[in-house]
Formats: sequence, C-alpha cells, structure tokens
Amino acid sequence: MADDEAERNKTMADTEAGDFPVWRTPEGEPVSCVEKIKVLNENLAELRALAQDALEDAVLMGCDERQVREVLAGIVAGLVNPYSR
Repeated sequence: MADDEAERNKTMADTEAGDFPVWRTPEGEPVSCVEKIKVLNENLAELRALAQDALEDAVLMGCDERQVREVLAGIVAGLVNPYSR
C-alpha cells in the first residue's frame, strides 16, 4: 500500500530523463491502455528535451538559471485545460 502511494505522489522533479510516472485517471486508477501510455510518455520526453534545450541555451547566453526555471514553471502553470467543465 505504501509503495502505491509513493508512486502516486511522484512528481516531475523526482523523475529522471527516462523515468515516467504511472499515469492516472481523475479517479486515481492507473491508465491501462498501452497506446495512451505510450503517447503520454512520448509527449513527456519531448517536453523534457525541449525544456532542457531552452535552459541550456539561456544559461549559455548569460541568463539566470533560476529565472529560466521560473519562466518554464510559469508556462506549465498557465496551461489551460480546454476540456474542463
């Protein structure tokens, strides 16, 4: 039981480049469709790679790393769910 809860509480900060979370439904059940999981993991990998490239470019151009991380976090925080009721 504790292992399930630990896995459920895993955040993006806890994951490494090739490590993906257990995707869950709004009810907390694991997503079981292999194709859906594949798409979600591919999307996450693409986002990580793009964010990593953006961070590296910004730091190489003399930007403050903390600010870049805050801007990236702000982008995610500002995403809109077009399917919410």
